[in-house]
Amino acid sequence: MSETTCTLSLHVNGQQHQLDVQPWTTLLDLLRERLDLTGTKKGCDHGQCGACTVLLDGKRINSCLTLAVMHDGARLTTIEGLAVGDELHPMQAAFVRHDAFQCGYCTPGQICSAVGLASENRGHDRDEIRELMSGNLCRCGAYPNILAAVEEALPASRQRLQEKAP
Repeated sequence: MSETTCTLSLHVNGQQHQLDVQPWTTLLDLLRERLDLTGTKKGCDHGQCGACTVLLDGKRINSCLTLAVMHDGARLTTIEGLAVGDELHPMQAAFVRHDAFQCGYCTPGQICSAVGLASENRGHDRDEIRELMSGNLCRCGAYPNILAAVEEALPASRQRLQEKAP
């Protein structure tokens, strides 16, 4: 009995990929195991912690909750795709400036979620940022620094998106 696979095309962090995957492969497992993009973390594997957050056409998604085959032709951005060369994305730089991480496990998902806020044109005040980032948990409790970093970097992140728009 042969193994069933599906062929899909994904544009990940600016690179095109043609992949044969089993239909039950999650997007998270494809990113980590097939594309070696291990910045995206597997936390709870139930969509409750946000460690697996990536950007799908600029929108935040939990990559553990979606099958890879559902995204044939999609444009994905992971934490590895945010910087341009050696220049950090404004959100990444703000996280460093504000020491917005402790163990760092949740940081890639936190940053991708915050960049998603900019892309979605959401998060215009502290309360809204808190609410919209509530799906990204930090077990170390670095929330005050995360909030400060996101609040500072949202305008620069939005500016960067406008500069990239066609």
